[in-house]
Amino acid sequence: MSHVLSREQFEILELLITKGQSVPQDPMKDEVLSALTEMGYVENGIITAAGRNAMEPYRVKRAVFIAAGVGSRLTPITVNTPKPLVRVNGKRMIDGLIDACLAAGIQEIYIVRGYLSEQFDQLLYKYPMIKFIENPAYGEANNISSSVCARYLLTGAYVFEADLLIRNPKIIRPYCYSSNFLAIKKDKTDDWCFLAEGNVIVEEKVGGTDCWQMVGISYWDETDGRKLSDDIQKIYDGPGGKSLYWEQVPLVCCKDRYRVEIRECHETDIVEIDTFRELTVIDQTYQVSI
Repeated sequence: MSHVLSREQFEILELLITKGQSVPQDPMKDEVLSALTEMGYVENGIITAAGRNAMEPYRVKRAVFIAAGVGSRLTPITVNTPKPLVRVNGKRMIDGLIDACLAAGIQEIYIVRGYLSEQFDQLLYKYPMIKFIENPAYGEANNISSSVCARYLLTGAYVFEADLLIRNPKIIRPYCYSSNFLAIKKDKTDDWCFLAEGNVIVEEKVGGTDCWQMVGISYWDETDGRKLSDDIQKIYDGPGGKSLYWEQVPLVCCKDRYRVEIRECHETDIVEIDTFRELTVIDQTYQVSI
């Protein structure tokens, strides 16, 4: 996207608008704050109406949940229940993510569903704003098929794997400066991870050292979202496309067309539950129920 604000200006306005905090004393920040004051975006350390308007191009417009998969590694729980609807300590996993979106002011929410799709209807009692997108190809293709179904909704959007257990809802922010992927700094991991130069992702792979472990939450700005709508379809229709994970389109297949940053989070913020054993560790009621 074409930036109205510098990153430093954005970060100060975000601090003022989301936390209502004054800016800490810092010579570098003082210079930026002075510029924002001259622009009419800040007055006496408080964000103005003009400052709020300047932040609007960076507001997250919608959230898209990838929730069509079978979740076979969580068998036997997922035999009758889609993985995002599995309850952990009494709460459905997807509920925590949706609640975090709503707390950030994100009301436009889409869920791409496939396996046991009718069960997602139960969410409408609590979240009547949800819209569903059907993925008829969920059983014959990887999750790239879900992104094909939602490819025109990725501008200014968070994309979520719908089976994450969120513990710190504040990692879902109402404003984002540019496209980014949440990730956890790791000395070593056997999981999907990123290598980065500065804070820009340069490689995605499985397993690595001195890397960033991928968290299944990303944001795509207007420019990248529009490119994704074309690139996802093109790669999906190409050789081997149906076997890919959706994020491999911008991070591997077409990575020269994207500049995706790391946004750091921590293991205390969010957990991915891959297997039934991991579920029993977090929620011990499953140890006796199965």
